[in-house]
Amino acid sequence: MAVNLSAPTPASLSPVKGVVLGVAEVGIRTPGRKDLLVIRLEEGARVAGVFTQNRFCAAPVVVARQHLTLLDPEASIRALVVNTGCANAGTGKEGIAGARRTCSELARLLGCSAAQVLPFSTGVIMEPLPVEKITAGLPACLANLREDNWFAAAQAIMTTDTVPKGASRRFTVGSATVTITGIAKGAGMIHPNLATMLGFIATDAKVSLPALRAAAAHSARRSFNCITVDGDTSTNDSFMLIATGRADMRELADAKDAGHVALADGISAVAVELAQAIVRDGEGATKFITIRVEGGRKDEESRRVAYAIAHSPLVKTAFFASDPNLGRILAAVGNAGISDLAADKIDLYLDEVPVAKNGGRHPGYQEADGSRVMKKPEITIRVVLNRGSAAATVWTCDLSHDYVTINAEYRT
Repeated sequence: MAVNLSAPTPASLSPVKGVVLGVAEVGIRTPGRKDLLVIRLEEGARVAGVFTQNRFCAAPVVVARQHLTLLDPEASIRALVVNTGCANAGTGKEGIAGARRTCSELARLLGCSAAQVLPFSTGVIMEPLPVEKITAGLPACLANLREDNWFAAAQAIMTTDTVPKGASRRFTVGSATVTITGIAKGAGMIHPNLATMLGFIATDAKVSLPALRAAAAHSARRSFNCITVDGDTSTNDSFMLIATGRADMRELADAKDAGHVALADGISAVAVELAQAIVRDGEGATKFITIRVEGGRKDEESRRVAYAIAHSPLVKTAFFASDPNLGRILAAVGNAGISDLAADKIDLYLDEVPVAKNGGRHPGYQEADGSRVMKKPEITIRVVLNRGSAAATVWTCDLSHDYVTINAEYRT
């Protein structure tokens, strides 16, 4: 049950010039569902990526990183291939070989080199990649290639998601109108770096590769790296940013360009919408929770406190039960690992309700006020550390009985 989240309509996801998408049903895990996606890019498209920091990263992550690093400077990425149902993680050398074979077969069909193809997988870990099914399904994906296939593409990358996730924006850079469209999947095993999540965003903007990399890092930091469902960083997390250069505009050469700020902000807006959709669709989630920590000495310190709250099972289960046992939030703040944190300076708010002042119960706090807020489907926790001017925001959800059921029965 997604929290205040509905699926986008196909018409709401704008085509991006230079990008076509095709899907197929190949029976990787569940018969009768879309489970294979090909994204084909026109010559000259530029691609930047941000990947999981999990040291046990999946075979497709290894291969995609290699292809992005080793690609001939005169060449460009021509396609991305994504399968659901099998993560191809914990699969050793056979997994790497399977990811490379998938790239080689798609490259053969497209008439490009294998290094111009990026592979992505999501699903169950430690199961062999069904390469034969995937390669046999690639022609069907190519036959289905369309500019307006973003909604079907969002469906084709889902695992435990209950809602396909997509977003679009059009905005102006200089005198040019630029389109940004993206899709993502994720509901469980969500925690940056990166927060099992996959995200693909494309724009027709003209932008250099260094500037595109800067935009990818900027938008990931403000979106996908600000969410957590359960504190587990996946083996397969990947966020890819594509720029086709088809818009009628001058090229944005570097991150100092004024137009680059507008572009990065537009990409971030799409990325934030997708990231929040992941949390709203968190496995078993009934509440969407914004955690805002202010008054830190550094941004990273504020983020650490926010994540200490977001990852506390005691806090998350209290929110599921609508129980204003708010001392659990203060306990989580104290467990954030900040050795010189002054507990007697901390203020706590639940939405507009002042809960704690200077580390103790606020004189005006009434449990009836806390209980009223806790029953809402969307709640903001605000913590003021009163030790500086830095701040951070993290989005999370509650922890319900259904989360345990979904993950206990994931393979059955």
